[in-house]
Amino acid sequence: MSAPSPSKPFNLAIVGGGITGLTLAITLLQHNVPFTVYESAAQFGEIGAGVGFGPNAVKAMMLISPQAKEAYNRCRTLQWESKQDVWFGARVGDRRKAGEDGTFTHDGRPGFQIGDEIFEMHYSNIDGIGGVGGVHRAHFLDQLVQLVPQSVARFGKRLVEVSKATDGSEDVVLHFADGTTAQHTAVLGCDGIKSQTRKILLGSDEWNAVFSGKCAYRGLVPMAKAVELLGEEKAMNSQIYFGYHGHILTFPIEKGKTMNVVAFASRKSWTATEWVARVPKEELMTDFRTWGPTATAIISAMEREDVWALFDHPPAPTYYGTRPRICLVGDAAHATTPHQGSGAGMGIEDCYVLGNLIGGASCAEDLDRAFQAYDEVRRPRTQKLVTTSREAGRLWDFELEGHGDDVDALRRNMKARMRWIWNVDLPAELEKARAIFRRLA
Repeated sequence: MSAPSPSKPFNLAIVGGGITGLTLAITLLQHNVPFTVYESAAQFGEIGAGVGFGPNAVKAMMLISPQAKEAYNRCRTLQWESKQDVWFGARVGDRRKAGEDGTFTHDGRPGFQIGDEIFEMHYSNIDGIGGVGGVHRAHFLDQLVQLVPQSVARFGKRLVEVSKATDGSEDVVLHFADGTTAQHTAVLGCDGIKSQTRKILLGSDEWNAVFSGKCAYRGLVPMAKAVELLGEEKAMNSQIYFGYHGHILTFPIEKGKTMNVVAFASRKSWTATEWVARVPKEELMTDFRTWGPTATAIISAMEREDVWALFDHPPAPTYYGTRPRICLVGDAAHATTPHQGSGAGMGIEDCYVLGNLIGGASCAEDLDRAFQAYDEVRRPRTQKLVTTSREAGRLWDFELEGHGDDVDALRRNMKARMRWIWNVDLPAELEKARAIFRRLA
């Protein structure tokens, strides 16, 4: 794709070339907004394997650009046709839930075995989006890269600091670790949970990410092996296994070639400097030693076990500043735990709202109004996600006050808690932001 013909008297810096950064770039391209993407790595890349997008995220892609939706379609993995509206099949995986006879009661019905499906959690608001599925992060990013002109990317650019331009322009000067600088009208921080733009904007460590009390073992299982161990239905469709102080997710990625596994466990603290570490299989098995044969089979089959400490952000008092002009987007603004499967999707929603507001700006001063309107609309919704996602982690792990290991209460809670995420009216959200933008004029 070629670079746009600039139609705006300003030029933006996107810091961070992950899914959010590239999605924002694609959004700005629709409005001929000039920008440069600065990525600290030597090339665009994403860490982690599977990521799921809910109906809200897929609709945001459609609204941003048909090409963005097509990029998603090319690498998404659909479940069985009869399961395409199922978020997860819900099961109990921890054998401590069963009584002496090896069974437990759910919804007034006795005789459930550990590993049996107890209910299905269905997506809502999926009309017109052509199916919801998981993708491999790196593969999805590869598709997004093809929609962004190579000429706008600068690699090996780790942001260190920003300063105000001395030419009277009110521009921002970005200072990189390699000693180079760049001057832009504003900075759009898409640099993730350890965001340097967030630190610069908020100016205090109290807004840095904090440990959530959970960690996640991540691994992959070849689908042929997964089917052999679990059967086709369990292996090729998304499952969640509940337990005491832990839960396990499985879902297909790579067009059904691989089963992605994420096994969550509670931790009182995380003292290591690094947030990701290789672990021996024995450590993983110890955390799930009280679980049933289905969970044991999944964990035993995982290839390359990594443990990820799960951090999230305290609620920032603002997502933007005007002196200098900085605006935070995606994980840089509101990094969340993954328990509601909506962190990446919220970043795509951000891009839809912010990108369109910027597209409606006709001068540098309009960016201030665009950032304020974005902040007023997006901050309450995205910070609610951070809070409720932490709560969901406790719910799935039989830790939430008032629920414990009551799977009937868990089912009712689970079915209600996702509606506000999936059922959002994104065009209405954008119009609300545009009304604020006009009011501030």
